[in-house]
Amino acid sequence: MWVALLILSGLARAAIPNAMLRSIQPLPKVPVPERATISPNGTVLPPITTIYYFDQLIDHNKPDLGTFQQRYWMNWEFYKPGGPIILMTPGETDADGYEGYTTNETINGLIAQQQNGAAIVIEHRFFGYSNPYNNLTSQSLALLTLQQAIDDLEYFANTADLPMSGGDAVKPGQAPWILIGGSYSGALTSWTMTNKPGIFWAGYASSAVVEAVTDYYAYFTPIREYMPQNCSSDVQAVIAYLDEMFAANDTAGIQTLKEAFGLGDIVHVGDFASALKYNLYDWQSLQPDVGPGALFFEFCDALEVKDGVSAGPQGWGLDNAIYSWGNFWNTTYYNYVCGSVDAETCLGTYDTNQSYWTNVTVNDATRSWSWLVCNQVGWYQVGPPKGQPAIVSRILQPIYEERQCVNMFPQAFAYPPQPTTKRTDTLYAGWNVNVSRLFFANGLRDPWREVTVSADGLNKPNTTNMPIYESDGFHCSDLITENGIVDSTVAAVQEAALIYMHEWLSEWKPNA
Repeated sequence: MWVALLILSGLARAAIPNAMLRSIQPLPKVPVPERATISPNGTVLPPITTIYYFDQLIDHNKPDLGTFQQRYWMNWEFYKPGGPIILMTPGETDADGYEGYTTNETINGLIAQQQNGAAIVIEHRFFGYSNPYNNLTSQSLALLTLQQAIDDLEYFANTADLPMSGGDAVKPGQAPWILIGGSYSGALTSWTMTNKPGIFWAGYASSAVVEAVTDYYAYFTPIREYMPQNCSSDVQAVIAYLDEMFAANDTAGIQTLKEAFGLGDIVHVGDFASALKYNLYDWQSLQPDVGPGALFFEFCDALEVKDGVSAGPQGWGLDNAIYSWGNFWNTTYYNYVCGSVDAETCLGTYDTNQSYWTNVTVNDATRSWSWLVCNQVGWYQVGPPKGQPAIVSRILQPIYEERQCVNMFPQAFAYPPQPTTKRTDTLYAGWNVNVSRLFFANGLRDPWREVTVSADGLNKPNTTNMPIYESDGFHCSDLITENGIVDSTVAAVQEAALIYMHEWLSEWKPNA
């Protein structure tokens, strides 16, 4: 999660001035197989893209308010009576397009195939077209909380009559349910199993951002550790130069630096510092099957390769880094981010009349996610404390992001709010999670690693009751079957998960 908000392309990116939201990337999509789905008894099943609707409670604290229609998708091509029901929400995104998570192109479908289960993808409240109300005003979003999302999963499991034959007799207690998630929805898996024990027999949490924190400068630690060292050295040099000028109040020098990037029109230095993070956010779109032509590596090559020669570990130095990084923005990256929009309109965060801040139309994942970020989870990606290597400017502190919460939700916040991260971690255990039959899978190259149970220094034990497995993967790499084919460390995680699921499900007994 986190996280993410949307890594978009072209002009669409220009509509997202909040850099923090760019880093929250929805789960990677997988294609829906172009084949008929057939049950084990030979019955041709409805297309996987068929949308089903569930009458979900608007407010679990006030059921008399009625219900709204929550969308879900289901595939029971592997199901046999007695098999598990595998439930997943893709989290902070429109769930249409995630039907592939019901197939064996993902860990969900691999478990379903192995265990003769059925797989479901359900849309999160206030994302896509599963909305209690037909707008995203602050008043409506008051019902977008972690607890309401948790309660949605419980209520669906306990009351949904599923569209397959016998689907009205597979409630928890009648059949084992498995909850799966990645990133924010991975955290939601951990939080739900903590908060609602006994509903889900087992869980799988990939890159689960279980620990809510306000000041999440550690987002950039895995990036700095795993990116090419020469690229890291030169990025650090430019960032140190910017921060030195800011400390000295050298406005002329800062303006010259902005102009080198083609960003001279940006009024506020914080917005310029934020724009420099965008190249680093491209790291989160990497996966094991992505080659050197990825945009992130194109950026590093632009900094580090001169006349076919790559710089050593120390990079080429400040002057070349400014020229090369700036040239990459001028020739390639500005058009990718902003298109024909001017820099201040594209990257500025102070004009609160922009539709980005004021539009309350449904199916705006950025706005819905901002509400959760501003209120409960934080995860603001900012500069590190002094004394630590910095590939992001220390000009950027949580207040830079918190101010934007007021921009987007002036009816809710009269002044920049601090998210209630400590309360979130107290309610849902955070790093202190201790849940039976919950499998954690994390990638060492994941920028969200430091809020997972694999955070540096946490040293949370890997037990047979709550296994914690790590791969060399990126964000949610282990969810995708293909990533296990190209990366043996991802394959080892997937294989371990299948073994644990087989063992845990063999222990399940129906209620008397």
